[in-house]
Amino acid sequence: MKFPEKISKITVLGGGSWGTAMAVLLAEKGLPVTLWEYLRENVLLLQKDRENKKYLPGIKIPQSVQITDNLDEAMKNSEIVLVVLPSHTIRSHMQKIARMKIDPYAFVILSKGLENDTFFRMSEVVKDCLGEGYGRKIITLSGPSHAEEVSLKFPTAVVIAGEDKYILENIQQVFGNDYFRIYTNPDQIGVELGAALKNIIAIACGISDGLGYGDNTRAGIITRGLAEISRFMAARGAAPYTFMGLSGLGDLVVTCTSRHSRNRRLGELIGQGNTLSQALDKMIMIAEGVKTAKSAFDLSQKNKIDMPITTEVYKVLFENQSPFDAVNNLLKRKQKSEIGG
Repeated sequence: MKFPEKISKITVLGGGSWGTAMAVLLAEKGLPVTLWEYLRENVLLLQKDRENKKYLPGIKIPQSVQITDNLDEAMKNSEIVLVVLPSHTIRSHMQKIARMKIDPYAFVILSKGLENDTFFRMSEVVKDCLGEGYGRKIITLSGPSHAEEVSLKFPTAVVIAGEDKYILENIQQVFGNDYFRIYTNPDQIGVELGAALKNIIAIACGISDGLGYGDNTRAGIITRGLAEISRFMAARGAAPYTFMGLSGLGDLVVTCTSRHSRNRRLGELIGQGNTLSQALDKMIMIAEGVKTAKSAFDLSQKNKIDMPITTEVYKVLFENQSPFDAVNNLLKRKQKSEIGG
């Protein structure tokens, strides 16, 4: 499918903070945007207020953005589709879209995670639903990019990855502006894994913060977290250069340190003594690292990949291990070389 000379419709699937921020960014570039939100009551509020007061307060949604809960209406004649949905809901929504027999120029995935049971990356989930013929059309956008800061037009750099260089370069031009800089990367595996796994390390950093530990501890978790993410990515076929890129080190640092990070916040609540259930009840937005921790732990055990931080986070989340015991288990591990260890 040839890239359209003039884009007639971009559909954003997901009315959370990130979906709203992207809808605003694209609309302000003069592009025709339809924002699809699952819950009717949320749609009515968005239409009335022209603001996402729950997830992105203070940011006005341009009148040009069409807002709907009708999936057929949102997808009809769409040329570019942004998938900005909670990762565990993507399969069910994409199965519905597959039955519509549509053929957009590209699907751009901004959701992050690993599907439980299948261990699929998000692009693999979408491809599994739509069919192999869509493979080159499915690309991933990731990097250190909190919606709150993008919506305020803070300088931000992200990366897009996929099979087709031509499609990547065209999407790069569609999304890029003077504050939202986009790089391309052919390593979709690495970009998606870095985006998913950093959320687990962010939970660990949050637990450390909740326990009252300081900068030394957080820096150690980030650094050793990058080491185990790199081992996992290498075992799954990712390119080494992606480890140190925007979706690797970049996304890891921002998610582990930012006040906007929902995964860090979840860990902080647990470190302060809340159970996982109690912490989730106090969260407004979804922390994708919870489900990803289960997938990553299961895969690391299956493939014998050494991931000590991920293991301890998993035990805290799913086996009721205390955060203090998790820290002690990490510190009591056998002393080893930093290189290759």
